[in-house]
Amino acid sequence: MIPFPFDYYRPDSISEAVRAYRDLDAQGKEPLYYSGGSEIISMARSNHIFTKAVIDLKAIPESLELKYHAGKLVIGSSVTLSSLTESNVYPLMSKACGRIADHTMQCKITVGGNVCGTIIYKEALLPLLLSDCSVVIAGEGNPRHVPIHLIFNKEWKLSKGEFIVQFIIDGKYLELPYFHIKKTKNEKIDYPLLSLAAFIDSGNIKAAFSGLCEFPFRSMEIESELNKKNIPVEERIKNVFNLLPAPVLNDISGSDQYRLFVLKNTLLNVMNELEG
Repeated sequence: MIPFPFDYYRPDSISEAVRAYRDLDAQGKEPLYYSGGSEIISMARSNHIFTKAVIDLKAIPESLELKYHAGKLVIGSSVTLSSLTESNVYPLMSKACGRIADHTMQCKITVGGNVCGTIIYKEALLPLLLSDCSVVIAGEGNPRHVPIHLIFNKEWKLSKGEFIVQFIIDGKYLELPYFHIKKTKNEKIDYPLLSLAAFIDSGNIKAAFSGLCEFPFRSMEIESELNKKNIPVEERIKNVFNLLPAPVLNDISGSDQYRLFVLKNTLLNVMNELEG
């Protein structure tokens, strides 16, 4: 049970949700948007968050869409991880989502909740970064479409009162060869020491990572280094270590040196397989 009282709102439209946030914020109720809600419950129980009002986004039709239309895949922010996994409409994302938590939790966790939550790994974000998707953002005025690399860099750059409605992905990414590797400390279902998602596009690798740093990332510099086929694979991987965007995590799951060891061996296996 959440240890404090709060008001609950379930708007039926984007405009109603934005208006509710504006009004509740003006009343000093520190409102929170949510779709899955599992993280808000756990964080509230441990006294890490407090609010006097929550705004449930799951009744907004646009946030529940999962459809392919006019060469684009539309994924609503309130679509659950289990729905994405079972649909397999975007194979790389289905693979990534299928390794987040257990099946019971996957039925509750939403795409928007995973990628916008406080847990640092945000593993569902990796296929979105790789696909250069467009993010539909709701706020004051009409919803806007923003390329993901302009709205996410280490963290989401959303203005107060904004929320993510949809992710729109070009259909070509649904057909590309891909791989997904998740390394954990003990069990299949655990936070990652390393999650690596990648496409092979025109013979080149595109890669995104979680578990290495305090945020998920895709690095064009790392991709460029990995694709220098005139340089030995081990030298390329050594150079990648110098291109990581932040210090490597050093925590109870694994030391920074162990994570680098896992990264090295994973990349060695992947690159040797790709280049045969």
